[in-house]
Order: sequence, then C-alpha cells, then structure tokens
Amino acid sequence: MNVEVTQLPGIGVRKDFPLSGARRRIGIIDHKDGTIDLIVSKPGNPDATDQIPLSAQEATVLANLLGAPQLVAQLREEHRDYGELETRQVTVRARSPYDGRPLGDTQMRSRTTVSIVAVMRAGHAIPSPGPDFVFLAGDVLVVVGTAESLTAAARILTDGGK
Repeated sequence: MNVEVTQLPGIGVRKDFPLSGARRRIGIIDHKDGTIDLIVSKPGNPDATDQIPLSAQEATVLANLLGAPQLVAQLREEHRDYGELETRQVTVRARSPYDGRPLGDTQMRSRTTVSIVAVMRAGHAIPSPGPDFVFLAGDVLVVVGTAESLTAAARILTDGGK
C-alpha cells in the first residue's frame, strides 16, 4: 500500500492512501499543534475532504482499534496448528487495579501461564513488554494462552483476579 505524504506549510503533514476500488482516499492530517484530523477525500480532488477532528485520546483509541486486531489475526494464523493455543486482545480499563502499575505487579505469567506478546498503545505495537512496563488505561494487550488462562488474565486486569 502506497501512503502519500504531503507537507502542508503552516499546518502539518497530510498522510493518505487510496482505498480499494480507488473511489476514495483515507488518511490523517497531523497538525503541528499535535491535533489530528481523520480525512476522507476523492482521488484527484484532495481539497474536497471530509475532516473529523480527533483528540489525542480518540486518536489513540482509533489506532488501537485498527492495530490490535491486525496483530491478533496474524498471531492466530501463525498459531493455528498449536492445538488449544489462542490469541486474544485484552484492554486495560480506566478502573483496572493495574492502570498505572507495572506488568510485573500482575504476576500474569505465574498466575495464568499467559504470555503478553505485545501492547498496542497510541497505534504502536510494543513487543514483548518487560516486568517494568507500566500499563495505562486504553492499552490493548495481545495475549497468547489457553481459553481458560486468557479468561483468567482478563479477570486479573479487570478486578485483580478476585
């Protein structure tokens, strides 16, 4: 997929690409002030653009919604021949007892045998987070384990595993 990057003097950077069928383009405008607009336009007419302003938190959530499923699907495909092994995504909620605390505090691996393969934060995959990695509300954890262990991991992140 070819992403077109266009400098917008005094504004920021536009990054977009054509959707299949080339009837529309989709992308973002990354403003110099740190704000982001989601954009949809028609090929050949970049000025006729629908813009949706996103707060930093909204951009992060959207990026996680788009990125985590891709990573999970790839891991599922790679692990499909491993019997009971599953891959899921688990979100750290604002009321999680581990929001703002390091992964090591969860004792996730020893309590559930689940492996945290990556954390999606602000649209970026953070692979193999270590025990000092601090969770934040909105983080999407990509986890691998059995169905039972994945349920236990989600419970730990929700209520401490009570």
